[in-house]
Amino acid sequence: MDTAIKTTPLHAWHVGKNANMAAFGGYEMPLWYPSGAKAEHLAAITSAGLFDTTHMAVLTLHGPAVRALLQRSFSKDLERCIGPKKTPLVAGRCVYGVFLEQNGGVIDDAIVYQCGPTDYMIVVNASMGGPIAAHLRQENRDEPGAVIRDHTDRVGKMDIQGPLAGRILARVLNDPAKAFDKMVYFSFKGSFDPQLLPVTPPAIPVTLVDGTPVMVSRTGYTGEFGFELFVAPEHIEKLWNLLLTAGAADGVVACGLAARDSLRAGAGLPLSHQDIGPWLFAANPWLFVLPWDEAGAGFTKDFIGASAVLAAENAPCTLPFAGFDPRKITISDKSLATDPAGKPLGTILTCTTDMAVDRVDGVIVSLATPPENGRPEAFAPRGLCCGFVRLDAKLPAGAAILLTDGKRTLKAEIRDEIRPDRTARKPIQNML
Repeated sequence: MDTAIKTTPLHAWHVGKNANMAAFGGYEMPLWYPSGAKAEHLAAITSAGLFDTTHMAVLTLHGPAVRALLQRSFSKDLERCIGPKKTPLVAGRCVYGVFLEQNGGVIDDAIVYQCGPTDYMIVVNASMGGPIAAHLRQENRDEPGAVIRDHTDRVGKMDIQGPLAGRILARVLNDPAKAFDKMVYFSFKGSFDPQLLPVTPPAIPVTLVDGTPVMVSRTGYTGEFGFELFVAPEHIEKLWNLLLTAGAADGVVACGLAARDSLRAGAGLPLSHQDIGPWLFAANPWLFVLPWDEAGAGFTKDFIGASAVLAAENAPCTLPFAGFDPRKITISDKSLATDPAGKPLGTILTCTTDMAVDRVDGVIVSLATPPENGRPEAFAPRGLCCGFVRLDAKLPAGAAILLTDGKRTLKAEIRDEIRPDRTARKPIQNML
């Protein structure tokens, strides 16, 4: 196995800007820049932040058997997964879910994009392109009609996230009004390479101001309004610099993995292989990715791992938490969640600090909270530690717990959600 650390096409840019670099998912990636992780986190709440996500892997799937293959192997029911009415996945829409093993453990989470009648794209985590492609080929071994290609390191990807993301992105697109028209959450337009990923009529091509093809997806990993952008890798630095220039007056900044982690945790989003992983996918906040029937007692389709998930009993419960100050616990074998008397309850999966929130009269408030909903005029949040714990038994929201690493002990409470007033789902016409 090749264990050499890889780099993305933006690596030289990161190093040139004195980013603090570290290995992540097999790539050397920026953790933060000299401005610091707090400034980067806050930019994604109040303005916009850019994230290099080229380390993530892209697969394309083509052929008449692909949809049936995904129905067997992906958790979401593609025939009833869009919107409150549960309509089928169609070209121009995408959906989040997980790939499971037969035992119900998570191989990886992913977003599946339908690009045409028989054309699909899947985005998975760093270094997971090969394993997911192999998993799909194994499942498809006895049936022709599905061509699966792993494009790891052959697609440029970056995210622009924050309330001003749309305004900034519009300045670098040809005909942005057409690109953004009726662009709902979890929809996309364009193609990063029409030869690899066809733009099927009536799909709309999207290009940068110089004519470069780009795929614009209204998705992200921060809980805030924004987009994931896909281009050929030779164009990623150009797009990155165009957006930095276009958003300079609005305060756009480059963001590293530290801000990405604190933003996603505050938004209640899991990190694959940390918050979800090879253990049974049960009793966690993300069961909405399963194809529940109307009664919530069974599934609308069969898929790999379904039987194990339905048979689960007394599985450890993953729950979000928030603390009472910015301090956090380092994750190690000694990190524990306990009850207020110190009795062990389980383990800590993620512990970071959402620097855009604080408590006002006991209520968590965000920089994005409207004043009429409780944000004071001079609100200057200290930040609150937050993340996920995996407990032996479920606790209700508001239950007090302690977090400890053997040296430091912090008070926290179980939460239904952590950072309020997130903007990811806001209508696009309200954000431009």
